[in-house]
Amino acid sequence: MTIQSVLVVEQPTLGFEAEKKIKLVDIEADKLVSNGEFTVPEENAFGRSFRDYENENNARHRVVEELYRQQHIHQTFEFVKKMREEYGKLEKGEMSIWECCEVLNNIVDDSDPDLDEPQIMHLLQTAEAIRKDYPNEDWLHLTALIHDLGKILIHPNFGGLPQWAVVGDTYPVGCGFSETIVHHKHFKENPDYKNPEYNTKFGVYSEGCGLNNVMMTWGHDDYMYLVAKENGTTLPSAGLFIIRYHSFYPLHKCDAYKYLMNEEDRENLKWLNIFNKYDLYSKSKVPIKVEEVKPYYESLIKKYFPAKLKW
Repeated sequence: MTIQSVLVVEQPTLGFEAEKKIKLVDIEADKLVSNGEFTVPEENAFGRSFRDYENENNARHRVVEELYRQQHIHQTFEFVKKMREEYGKLEKGEMSIWECCEVLNNIVDDSDPDLDEPQIMHLLQTAEAIRKDYPNEDWLHLTALIHDLGKILIHPNFGGLPQWAVVGDTYPVGCGFSETIVHHKHFKENPDYKNPEYNTKFGVYSEGCGLNNVMMTWGHDDYMYLVAKENGTTLPSAGLFIIRYHSFYPLHKCDAYKYLMNEEDRENLKWLNIFNKYDLYSKSKVPIKVEEVKPYYESLIKKYFPAKLKW
């Protein structure tokens, strides 16, 4: 694994221009066959409800709310544009997908009220749960394994970004902040909150413009999407959509911002809804035996990615 520190150099803004199209594959979420083995648990690893952000008795409540307070204050349109410019150059280092999984073994997500385990365990739990129910959709297994690899941004060699700039629910910037976003009250300190250019329903966007043309809060989702796309992955567009929007809970849990979607977004959202229950509800304290499943996932990595990726 080669990881290097680099000097940030300014480049012309990427703005929110449409990303180049990723080829579609002949897959239909409506016709997907499931073994139906996965059962949604009633409680998380701490014996409480999932995604409980309001219960002050939750052991992780203060840590999680402080992260969202910082996120809501600092994630502005200009901040996101700057981050996409910097990290879109993919100059932080080179390593394989599996090497990145191993680096994440030392990272715990402070935005997650449901688990305090290292990230590699969450990735494998999600992937293995999907694999049991959908054994023929190998691209979906791999998507589950890699969906959170962008959290490498927390690592010192990748910028050592604060967690509010890496994890947590995502949402559009450049338009009004939906009240469905967790801890919405903290947006009052965000400079964009009172900016008339950004605080209306559509802001700088238009109805049906497509999520590809919308700037989302910067974090691991968008970063891993950029890494996968720019390194020439052959994952289908649904896989890239899952990677990019799996933390966009205001959309796939509350139906917020649907007026910005186009037809391709609506088709891909069906896959994201399938993926989401595994991402959220497969978290547990029961570990996966890494060495037993590693050969399978290495074969998928070889199928859909180059041996080394630029990060």
